[in-house]
Amino acid sequence: MDSITQFVLGAAVSTACLGNKIGPRKAALVGGLLGTLPDLDVFIPFDDPIDSFVYHRGWTHSVFVHALAAPVIGEVLMRLFKGLREHRWLTWSAVFLVLSTHAIIDAMTVYGTRIFWPVYPDPVGVGSVFIIDPVYSVPLIIVVIYALCKKTWTTRLRNWVAGALMFTTAYLGVSAVLQQYVQAQAREVFQNEGTEPETVYAIAAPFNILLWKVIGLRQDQYQNLYYSLLDSDGPPEIYKHPRHPELSACLQNTPAYKKLAWFSRGFFRTELVDQKVIMSDLRMGLTPGYAFRFVVGQLEQQEVRPVAPQRDAALGRIDEDDWAWFVERIQGHPSVRNAEARSETSEGLVKASVELTCGSGATGAVSG
Repeated sequence: MDSITQFVLGAAVSTACLGNKIGPRKAALVGGLLGTLPDLDVFIPFDDPIDSFVYHRGWTHSVFVHALAAPVIGEVLMRLFKGLREHRWLTWSAVFLVLSTHAIIDAMTVYGTRIFWPVYPDPVGVGSVFIIDPVYSVPLIIVVIYALCKKTWTTRLRNWVAGALMFTTAYLGVSAVLQQYVQAQAREVFQNEGTEPETVYAIAAPFNILLWKVIGLRQDQYQNLYYSLLDSDGPPEIYKHPRHPELSACLQNTPAYKKLAWFSRGFFRTELVDQKVIMSDLRMGLTPGYAFRFVVGQLEQQEVRPVAPQRDAALGRIDEDDWAWFVERIQGHPSVRNAEARSETSEGLVKASVELTCGSGATGAVSG
């Protein structure tokens, strides 16, 4: 989630646990600072942009690391605040909850987090909430501001903080249930259209859980549909796009390809732009301007060669018509996303008329 949400969640959890021991203002400030601590991994240097992408939210977000860190940080807090010196287990528990709830809400986003590292090293990413969701964040912001304005602990403040935490926790639960419902509905839409994919994944659209982006994945193609819980006028539009496996065939044994395929859980596409082979994570962003696009290869005289990974930011994240389309779709009104429709009609398979071969450092070959 965004940094503000992480701060106020940590502040709210800390206030609920420690507010009556050291006062709500101090508890909120301590919790807010600790709530941002796991994200300091952004300052860890990585070898290339792909490593920076796939290894963010790594070991600093593990609940096992948090369990080890809680006593250390807790002892420091006990020496800083007299009100905590007789409450060792409460302090340790509060620190663990502040750190672990950071990881948990990150795991609810599609980017995910390696919350069980090193026992389970893969990232967990549910995708049922967007990284910024006002319905989740605003109640926490309100109660934290309230806590920062109070010098002493009161029953009313306790009830407000508890209410905000219960509401936001329930919201995450509802989002996960809705995700399963949308995936089931999307499968029916795909089946009725005769284009049933191998895998279906519903992801919350920006800022809400009413509109969902659903990806239907096949080996050579992926399909996008945008499903609103308020839809009533027939099935939503399905947009079909090629994945170009013929371009990635020569790169499957390269570290860059393996990392992106692993991190995206297979939800990626490969495309050729100005003779550059680009891999995009389909889960984050909208076609064609995905948030994470990386140059991983070069096409030279029908040969695909691996190159040192580079971040590609040539395409804008959203089209000028996207906001109007978003408002229409979230209300359940039929609307064509122009940027995606244009991309759909302009994307022909780029298979060459002769066989693509693999250059130095690549393996495999595929016929066009």
